[in-house]
Amino acid sequence: MMVMDPVLQQEQKAEIGYLVAKAQEGDKQAREQLLRDYRPFYLRVASGSAKKYLVLGRDDEASIAMMAFNEAISAYNSNAGASFLSFAEMVIKRRMVDYYRKRSSKHSEIPLSSFEDDDNEVGTINRIELRNALYEQQRQREGEEYREEIFRLNQMLSDYGISFSELVKISPKHEDARRRALEVARTMAEDEKLKEYLLKRRALPLKALQERVSVSRKTLERQRKYIITLTLILIGEFYFLQEYLKKV
Repeated sequence: MMVMDPVLQQEQKAEIGYLVAKAQEGDKQAREQLLRDYRPFYLRVASGSAKKYLVLGRDDEASIAMMAFNEAISAYNSNAGASFLSFAEMVIKRRMVDYYRKRSSKHSEIPLSSFEDDDNEVGTINRIELRNALYEQQRQREGEEYREEIFRLNQMLSDYGISFSELVKISPKHEDARRRALEVARTMAEDEKLKEYLLKRRALPLKALQERVSVSRKTLERQRKYIITLTLILIGEFYFLQEYLKKV
């Protein structure tokens, strides 16, 4: 496998960053250049979700990928920590999941009589098989996105010196302790200054937090990595992980 020269890689990142910034300022040529130059990228990402080769102008999924890439250009925030292409990949995969969910929903709304057979028993079997197939398809798509979220979070945590294996060991054992940590994380996520401090310094703003939450400095320091992880989930594009936190 060919490894890209680190200098060329940095130059590419700088060029992408420049074009994205120009596009966000309203430069149509910069946006068109990104959509043209990175067509192989967004079609490859979408093809992975579709499990087939995609052609723009022929496949709906290809058009969705292009629109998702365009959406990513507008929504990207360089201060969030992820590279533009990582962010764009996440947006594309999410829109693909949305597309398949909607398509599955439409299929499920088809009158069951459409699948009836002259033999009522066979018709019933067809309907059951269809429902099972649609459910399994959606379950696989959601599983794929969940694994993708875990992968992205793990990459992000590495910038903070945190690993998943470590989180298992340091996570609070008691439910009330986990809830307090989550409340601290929510306070961080809802406060722009606290959030900015975390993203820039890769650390908890302990002094500012002490003034905002009823948790001791000692506890904040002990749960530092756990709280940082929760905060990154809350402020990032982590739909499934955020849904999980709602149950805590």
